[in-house]
Formats: sequence, C-alpha cells, structure tokens
Amino acid sequence: MKDHVASRWQGAVLVCGKCTKKIGGGFGLKGKTSLVKALRAEPGFGKGRKAEVGVVETRCLGVCPKRAVVLVDTRRPMRWRVVEEGADVARLAKELHDVKPASLPG
Repeated sequence: MKDHVASRWQGAVLVCGKCTKKIGGGFGLKGKTSLVKALRAEPGFGKGRKAEVGVVETRCLGVCPKRAVVLVDTRRPMRWRVVEEGADVARLAKELHDVKPASLPG
C-alpha cells in the first residue's frame, strides 16, 4: 500500500460548515448555493487532488458572524476572512488565487 498520494494543491481554503448551514446557501445567482460549492466551481479550485487550490468544508471555526461565512486560506493562516452573504464569488476566487504563501518568521 502507498504511504502517500500526489496532489497538485498549492494550498487549501477551509470553509466553516456551521456558518454555511446557518445562512442556507447565500451565494450564486439565486442565493441558494453554498460558498463551498460556488468556490469549487471557480477555475483552479476544487475538492479533488488535481485542483490547484482545494476547498474543504470544516466544522465550526468559532467566529460565527451574522449573515457571513468564515474561511481560512492555508497559505495565509494568520488572516481569516469573513465573506458576507451574496458576495461576488468570482472576485473572491481571484483574490484567493492571487495569494502568495506567507513567509514564516525566521
């Protein structure tokens, strides 16, 4: 059995599942698509190991904003994002795609 599997991921976006459930979708043309599904549909994002940036729904991240979803980009773990319901997912995806990994203090 293999002890590892190759992946093209350059990072991952962790999306709070509790926030997603509380707003009942909130994204897309009709406002009924979850942020996870909307991000996965954007170029370069996905859930499979062939995506450039993986999008993973997590358990509660403990921030719990009203009418928004919290996400963590693993390339910038010190800066969590609060995405308001109805935000432009294409614009968010572009911003996330252009992120360069943070340098760790030395």
